[in-house]
Amino acid sequence: MMTKEKLANAFEALKGEFGYTNVNASPRLMKIVVSSGVGKADKTKKALVENRLARITGQKAAPRASKQSIAQFKMRQGEIIGFQVTLRGARMHEFLDKLIHITLPRTRDFRGLNISAVDEMGNLTIGIKDHTIFPETADEDLKDVFGLAITLVTTAKTKAEAEAYFRYLGIPFKKD
Repeated sequence: MMTKEKLANAFEALKGEFGYTNVNASPRLMKIVVSSGVGKADKTKKALVENRLARITGQKAAPRASKQSIAQFKMRQGEIIGFQVTLRGARMHEFLDKLIHITLPRTRDFRGLNISAVDEMGNLTIGIKDHTIFPETADEDLKDVFGLAITLVTTAKTKAEAEAYFRYLGIPFKKD
């Protein structure tokens, strides 16, 4: 299980590789952001996505409105086009543990995540096409499948630090 001790011990594990002299210099996981777009959907689809995101994360999803009007998509400014959940603290640790040990292995033909998913600011974004890989979703929900994005935000200063930290946490990356 992902514990606070394991997250705190990242300093001991990474100080030799990066030359950290202070515990606060080592990378830490700040938050996990789970988001899903619904686009131009009806109210029932939006309510369905909101409820399932809340069930998956254990926290109510916040609606996200469009920032500008786009005529080609028949979308108006201020219209709800997606939902987002920001996890911190104990819920973040529980969700990360569930993601690594239960959800990702349930993905069809899963061979690991691309290391290129780590951006230059030290964050990892995972795109999931099918929300039904989460154990909280019931089997009767198979007719309304949606995708979501999971972003792990860290305090890493470089991509190399972030990659080493994610490997330490146990994120399954593809073998080169």
